[in-house]
This record gives sequence, structure tokens and C-alpha cells, in this order.
Amino acid sequence: MSNKIKHSGIVKSISHHCITVQIVQTAACTACQAAAHCHAAESKEKLIKVYGIDTGKYRIGESVIVCITRSVARLAVWLGFGIPFLILVVSLFAAAGITHHEGLSAMVGLLMLVPYYALLYLLRDHLKTRLYVSLAPG
Repeated sequence: MSNKIKHSGIVKSISHHCITVQIVQTAACTACQAAAHCHAAESKEKLIKVYGIDTGKYRIGESVIVCITRSVARLAVWLGFGIPFLILVVSLFAAAGITHHEGLSAMVGLLMLVPYYALLYLLRDHLKTRLYVSLAPG
């Protein structure tokens, strides 16, 4: 099994040290022969920013392959979904145990996410280097 996750995409814009690539994320069922007649088949266009690469190698409209390692993808999922979920659940139950008021507990749970997302925002430049996405000619 490959250690890399790959998606083909198209270069949409190029700036100083950043390339924006548009990928089309499709549901697994889009390859099905009945997908044209089924409402479950869907696709979403996503823009991915790739930092710290030689932008002179690429042109707008060029087909490329966006690559990310599984460990980086796992870290991104934990930072974006896992840790906030844990913060929300723990703070919700802790506040419910202390206050015995559901509305206040829900508010406390949501407010506990504010420092976490503020910290992520402050660490965004460091995270750009840790959450490394690479490009290859497609």
C-alpha cells in the first residue's frame, strides 16, 4: 500500500511562493454505471494551496498531481476534527456536571473551541511547513 495520497488537479493560480490547485473530489459511486441516474453520485471542487515550491515550473491550466503523505493527512484530520471534537465533548460534559444546565454547558463547550482555533491561527505559518503538500507534473 502506498504511503502517499494523490489527486490529479489543474493549476488555477500562481503567486510568489504559492500555487492554487483545483481538484475534483468524487464520491466512490461516480465510477458506477448507474451514477448518471442516481442522486447519490456527487463531486465537489476543492482548492488546495501548495506553499514553498518553485512556482516557475508550473503554468496556469497545467495538469498536476497533488501528493500528501498519510501521516500528514492523519495529522490534518486530528487538528481539524479530532482535537476540536474531544475539546467539545470533554468541556460539554464537565460543564454539565458542574452547572447542571444544558444551555450553559453547550455554550461553554463552544466557547472552549475559541482558544483552540486562535492557537491554530497563531501557529498557521508553522503548520504550513508541517502539513506539507507536494506537486508533481500530471
